[in-house]
Amino acid sequence: MFSRQKKSKKQPLTEQETLSAKQERKVKAVELQPKSKRPAPAFNEQSERSTKKPKKHSDLPSHLLHKKFTVNAGHYDITPKDFPKNALAIVEKLQRAGFEAYVVGGCIRDLLLGHKPKDFDVATNAKPEEIQKIFGRQCRLIGRRFRLAHIVFGRDIYEVATFRADHASHNSDKISKVSEEGMLLRDNVYGTLREDAQRRDFSVNSLYYDPKHNLIFDFFDGIADLKAGKLRLIGDPVVRYQEDPVRMLRAVRFMAKLDMFLDKPSDTPIRELAHLLKNIPAARLFDESLKLFQSGQGFKTYQLMRQYGLFEQLFPVLTPFFTERNDSNAERMLSKALNSTDDRIRDNLRVNPAFLFAALLWYPLREKMEVLKNEGGLNSHDAMMLAANDVLAESCKAIALHRRHTSVIRDIWALQFQMTKRSGKRPQQTLEHVKFRAGFDLLVMRAEIEGGDLVELSAWWHEYQFSNDAQRAEMLKAVRNVPNFAGEEKKKRRRKTFRKKKPAKKASAE
Repeated sequence: MFSRQKKSKKQPLTEQETLSAKQERKVKAVELQPKSKRPAPAFNEQSERSTKKPKKHSDLPSHLLHKKFTVNAGHYDITPKDFPKNALAIVEKLQRAGFEAYVVGGCIRDLLLGHKPKDFDVATNAKPEEIQKIFGRQCRLIGRRFRLAHIVFGRDIYEVATFRADHASHNSDKISKVSEEGMLLRDNVYGTLREDAQRRDFSVNSLYYDPKHNLIFDFFDGIADLKAGKLRLIGDPVVRYQEDPVRMLRAVRFMAKLDMFLDKPSDTPIRELAHLLKNIPAARLFDESLKLFQSGQGFKTYQLMRQYGLFEQLFPVLTPFFTERNDSNAERMLSKALNSTDDRIRDNLRVNPAFLFAALLWYPLREKMEVLKNEGGLNSHDAMMLAANDVLAESCKAIALHRRHTSVIRDIWALQFQMTKRSGKRPQQTLEHVKFRAGFDLLVMRAEIEGGDLVELSAWWHEYQFSNDAQRAEMLKAVRNVPNFAGEEKKKRRRKTFRKKKPAKKASAE
């Protein structure tokens, strides 16, 4: 599998020394390869669960010794070198203080799949206050529903969570609280490593890594599920979805991102329970929407969300535009915007969430505008301003768009009308707008969907932004008599007539 170095002419090695040398060369060869070029792990049946008892570690907790869920990470070419030094430092410091601590979750899953992990989280039996005492000012405690510690290393933040246990045995509302619909409002019941594994959502995320002994603890056959490409909830799926409805969104995100399938027990309840997402705070759903559509598989995620009836819960303003053939202008815009976002992420280009939401909500805005223009007799600018208020307010009931995003969304929408004005100094002012590029990209998408005058308008702006001053002057002359708005004739101004003022009457002498 790996390239071998030529042997130097030395004395013959013993059989034991030969095996040791081969292993050393193999490790060096792996280390010399870039991470992105390392082969994905081959899930070897024999190496998945070692038939031999794991090597005895006198300092390993007794409940982790000689168990079938203890896996040698070396079988999958995973070593401490695959983890950031800061994450390892957190684990080491907690262990030195006498606590259990392990790297946990998606990073282990991604390493097993040959992917580059994004986040490295830590789980420990130390309570939040104890973690804060160990790390001092480097630590800040967050969350009420789910108490966590954030350990700060410069710009990097590592999440450290205390082992959780089943909340059913605790009646105190200060520790654990459940809504009438079964949703966990507070979950701060602390437990053991095994209990914490049972509280995780999917088996593939319930993997723990001990860098000190290079071991993986797999309590619920997560590695076997990875091998089968299966996504499986731990426990009763209905109960787990009711506890946290966001798990339904996580399910479709992992299906799209990891190219896995959802097992039948985990799949069946989603359509009936999708409405529970309405109980989730809008701010949390906004954060989840960014993860859904900025994973590099946004369009595939959208298709799965439509399939399970989840998309409508996050974007109710778009529901009236859905058709059986998925061919309405709004649906075509969804497809173009999400595919464009996926392409940019694959090319390591910057992605602006505001542009994505401006594109997704464009056709609801246009429909609202037409109603206001027809019923209220408003001009395009005033109708757009009022329609933007209504559409954004309605959208924020489901997902709380940040103000910094809504201001950019308004700018992108306003540019759609500013770009139809091509006389005098207006084109240059529009070109110098800080959000011109985003506005132009939306115009191009609209032209591809609707055709007509928008095709000429988008082509004109494409040429104008790359022309010199003389060429731009000629372009402005050529469009002097073109309609001001696409499909809307330019209104002729009435010439004002000025009446001569009558001379003031002189006051009569008394």
